[in-house]
Amino acid sequence: MRNVIVTGASRGLGLAIATALVAGGYRVLAIARTRSAELEALESAAAGPGRGALQFYPFDLLETAALAQLVSRLRQVGPPYGLVNNAGLGTAGVLAMMRDEQIETLVRLNTLSPILLTRHVVRAMMSERAGRIVNLSSIVAATGYQALSVYSATKASLIGFTRSLAREVGPLGITVNAVAPGFVDTAMTQALEPKQREQIIRRSALRRLPEATDVAAAVEFLLSEQARNITGTTMTVDAGSTA
Repeated sequence: MRNVIVTGASRGLGLAIATALVAGGYRVLAIARTRSAELEALESAAAGPGRGALQFYPFDLLETAALAQLVSRLRQVGPPYGLVNNAGLGTAGVLAMMRDEQIETLVRLNTLSPILLTRHVVRAMMSERAGRIVNLSSIVAATGYQALSVYSATKASLIGFTRSLAREVGPLGITVNAVAPGFVDTAMTQALEPKQREQIIRRSALRRLPEATDVAAAVEFLLSEQARNITGTTMTVDAGSTA
């Protein structure tokens, strides 16, 4: 059974990704600060026949100095086959009004933490000469959006990271890709004002918002053998919002 590390797995996109991977036969090593009721239910359901498995590891990814110890614990289960860097903050704010600590936290969790975590995990993949890394970016990395300048910057950085790392580790059989969701139908977009949601839906080619399961399917594909010759690319899942 292949081991896939999924960060931010307790809710939203991370939970949807973990659910899809468990159903696909992977052992998910789920990272989150706390175990949600939904993740606990998935952990119990994963014990069923013909499914994968799920193991939960409580960890605050802002504690970057402890990432090496985290990866050491994860490797006790077996060599990592996949890493899904999903955890992140979506804090909105007009740049001129944001506090230094807000900006630093966004950059630390959305950019620095996945880079450092990947450094530790990719070393294990290099020894196995195989692996899949998927970074969760966003369409706002390319399009921009009002009051999301810092968030957009962090997500754009993951695309550059993806492309360059793919060059570094490709000769060792490791692929590195990104998935860029649009405004997905989750709790985050449900918090938008109805007028904002309507505007986003009206702009999309399919006149709807993608769902978390759509993003999860893209991640599962990039982890699969069918995607063995895809690396350094960004897959957009936005119902045609950027078409």
